[in-house]
Amino acid sequence: MSSDQPEGTGDDRSITPDPESGQAAGGASNTRPTGGPVVAALEVTRRLIDRVLAALCIAIFAALVIVVAWQVFSRQVLGAPATWTEESARYVFVVLALLGAALVFSERGHIAVELLVNKFATPVQKIVALAVEGSIIFFAGFVMIYGGLAVAANAWTQNISTMPVSVGQVYLILPVVGALIIFFALCHIVGMFAGTEKPVPEIDENNQGI
Repeated sequence: MSSDQPEGTGDDRSITPDPESGQAAGGASNTRPTGGPVVAALEVTRRLIDRVLAALCIAIFAALVIVVAWQVFSRQVLGAPATWTEESARYVFVVLALLGAALVFSERGHIAVELLVNKFATPVQKIVALAVEGSIIFFAGFVMIYGGLAVAANAWTQNISTMPVSVGQVYLILPVVGALIIFFALCHIVGMFAGTEKPVPEIDENNQGI
């Protein structure tokens, strides 16, 4: 009796990756471990915060461009410089810098000297990474949150003549950014020990400046 199956095929089927499951058809995984539901929830939360931060940075940067452009226009064209633009641009730039720093830290995009750490074994790299993240958590908690709240409370009634907010209200950005940095650092630590992140930040050659 002849078989409808072509000769030579038998059970020798090519193993192709399954895009939905992240595994090959033969059952072999070709992706990093997911880390479980806790790590997945942290990752979803972190990505959501990243999107909000990115949108805020874009909006604040656009506002900064408008303020500075009006400052130049009013001074050079109208001959009557707007008194509120210089002080407003200064505080807007500070807020933008702090929020942008938190966003870059979430993406592990800050400058890091990795030449020596890359020569260590993976367990030693994890210890070094844990020490680095721990020092960042201490700085963010003690300086940015504790110190930021103290400075904001001290300057809460110090009004800004050209803006509808006080200096203390502007300083509230410090504890907010400090809390974000601590959350991102904890995400990095959990991801590192769960196997979803490497101890040393990965370099994306496509994002490097020229």
